Amino acid sequence: MIKKRVSSSNSLQNQLWVLFRLVISLSVIACVLALLKIHSQTISPLPAAAVVRSEEEFVGNPKVAFLFLARAGLPLDFIWHALFQNAEEGSFSIYVHSSPGFVFDESTTRSPFFFGRQVENSIQVAWGEASMIEAERILLRKALEDPANQRFVLLSESCVPLYNFSYIYNYLMSSSKSFVDSFLDKKDDKKDGRYNPKMSPTIPKDKWRKGSQWITLVRKHAAVITADNIVFPIFRKHCKRRPDLDLEGKQNARKIVQKEHNCIPDEHYVQTLLSMSELEDELERRTLTYTSWNQSKNGKGKQNWHPTTFQYETASPEHIKQIKDIRNVYYETEFRTEWCQSNSTLVPCFLFARKFTRGAATRLLTEGVVGPFDASSLLLQSSTR
Repeated sequence: MIKKRVSSSNSLQNQLWVLFRLVISLSVIACVLALLKIHSQTISPLPAAAVVRSEEEFVGNPKVAFLFLARAGLPLDFIWHALFQNAEEGSFSIYVHSSPGFVFDESTTRSPFFFGRQVENSIQVAWGEASMIEAERILLRKALEDPANQRFVLLSESCVPLYNFSYIYNYLMSSSKSFVDSFLDKKDDKKDGRYNPKMSPTIPKDKWRKGSQWITLVRKHAAVITADNIVFPIFRKHCKRRPDLDLEGKQNARKIVQKEHNCIPDEHYVQTLLSMSELEDELERRTLTYTSWNQSKNGKGKQNWHPTTFQYETASPEHIKQIKDIRNVYYETEFRTEWCQSNSTLVPCFLFARKFTRGAATRLLTEGVVGPFDASSLLLQSSTR
């Protein structure tokens, strides 16, 4: 009788031990599957080998693709005409994202360089929304169709070149890196930070970056951005500008709005995607487009940063020279001084600048900033309207 009880007890212990091992094994498997899922969500959306291969297949004269984001027309088309007028044929291409249905022809631009250069599948763009980065992706996708395009420069309608075409072309082609302003945002350690925890785990907080929208890319990185179908949907869902509402007397509504993250997609998307793709070592972490920022206060005493608009008076040769003489950029959130380099050689930091009025751009033209200018083609174009 005693032997039977001992035998039953041992049998029960064995069964419990087997069950315990089964539970542990299933838990380990579940953890591994969860880690694999997280890993699959944070790896580069496009295999690097495939992108590199697409670069190596091209043989010929490489081109710089100039990608313009415009509301409608290009008010500074005349200064870009002067730049392209002095370029070697086959060394550049032009793409413009404008409002849907807008066509660049003799009635909408003074420069034949822009005729028919609008992308056909443009979308309506709103500042502070994901539509802005989708417009960038549309431009890059279209430009990638031409294998000769090896550098991709994103520009606004208020941008101007600071050098002649030859200088810009050689500067870009001499570097194997993309120029992407990218840094850690110290505000994201506070309540009013732009990072939304709902982005996790697809977008880890330690990969979150901030920077200027105005980027210059090598072909590999342009392809990574257009192939992304993981990070962009998260941005579209969780990175949104906080609504600017009149909430006077509406305490509950004010509390709801204050809880929302004031996230500007175009200042974070490319930087964060390339960080997640482990490509930061392939970047010069700075923009090539100069912007002068002024801090002002709105009616409620809140401080805001706004880009300065250059007028005719402020676009003097002395001021432009000061911009051209800049050789480094300091990032206070990282205690980092970025010395401006191209192919390990110290160079001026900026090739372009914004925001310029027509008067300011005209002054650059007359001062010969972009090189000799033949006005006859534009005058002839204007006379035929």
